[in-house]
Amino acid sequence: MADPALSHAPISEGTRPDGATPKDATAVLVLADGHIAWGRGFGAVGNAVGEVCFNTAMTGYQEVMTDPSYAGQIVTFTFPHIGNVGTCSEDMESHGVAGAVGCIVREDVTAPANFRSQADFSRWLELQGKIGISGIDTRALTRRIRISGAPNAVIAHDPKGDFDIEALMDRARNWPGLKGMDLAVKVSREGNEDWQGSIWQLGEGYTSACDGTHPHVVAIDYGAKDNIFRNLVKAGANVTVVPAETGLEAIIALQPAGVFLSNGPGDPAATGAYAVPVIKGLLDADVPVFGICLGHQMLALAAGAQTIKMHQGHRGANHPVKRIEDNVVEITSMNHGFAVDAATLPEGVVETHVSLFDGSNCGIAITGKNAFSVQYHPEASPGPQDSFYLFEKFVGSLV
Repeated sequence: MADPALSHAPISEGTRPDGATPKDATAVLVLADGHIAWGRGFGAVGNAVGEVCFNTAMTGYQEVMTDPSYAGQIVTFTFPHIGNVGTCSEDMESHGVAGAVGCIVREDVTAPANFRSQADFSRWLELQGKIGISGIDTRALTRRIRISGAPNAVIAHDPKGDFDIEALMDRARNWPGLKGMDLAVKVSREGNEDWQGSIWQLGEGYTSACDGTHPHVVAIDYGAKDNIFRNLVKAGANVTVVPAETGLEAIIALQPAGVFLSNGPGDPAATGAYAVPVIKGLLDADVPVFGICLGHQMLALAAGAQTIKMHQGHRGANHPVKRIEDNVVEITSMNHGFAVDAATLPEGVVETHVSLFDGSNCGIAITGKNAFSVQYHPEASPGPQDSFYLFEKFVGSLV
């Protein structure tokens, strides 16, 4: 195999004849298909298993690493310079250990150069318990994923370079993968929360939430990004966040003007086992519903459609999506490895958005109901404001 392009001395891929770790290697990526890539470790020490995906965004690496939708995944950043602006507590999308288990980058992380930085990326990863590996040919790895699909793998970091490759390989091969896995319950909050705070502004931080006179939105947390709640508040809602497994009666008891279905990780069919009956009940009661990402897939399943595992998924901040009603193109942020199968949409469910990359479904609306959803993340603002109208449309319909 060809050596990866590194910022310093190359570290070869594949095992050495004597089974030893190559010189200067303090981290390794072991794929279930037998491929091995050596690099330099940073962040937490140890090893973690997950599905390797790639993200094409040039910025927002801290938001990516703390997005609960990346639970069970190892993120390959295609942009070569990751970590340069450091990290900031205000840029967290979740707290605790939710999010990706590790990351793969090409260049070594340099000292942060940003006035908002509070900690360098490596130290921050260590505190978060997440593993990083640099010195990897991320272009070749991304190409590998595009050709062969997202593989299961183990990422490992040991400052002494002491690795049991056979054991790591066994772990990668024995991991069941994301298909059939319900991860929403593992990253959802444990109790109800009255959300406080709107969007962030330079010099002010997060602005205040709405008062009690605004429409009350109950947001079901399947692994939500905090910025979604901030955008709901910006659009004029009071928000109560509830855990993923909250029942229909408990939601109705909160007297919502509308219900929001959040993003989240894992197989939508698995999460749907408990989420779909709740959403069907909301639709039967004519409660307005708006869903994003996994929430979009949950609404589609409740309406009678099916979901499928994608070959490589969509992850990045440059995904063009066409709004079918007027052919307007939105530049969107995406993070999903499953998709709604448009061919299974039943009568009464209208496709509203499609991906211009591969034609996959990116939005639906249910005829006769105030219920709609999109596959992408309008709160991530890559356009930068192409999709904020969705929050305004939902909250505005509740007044």
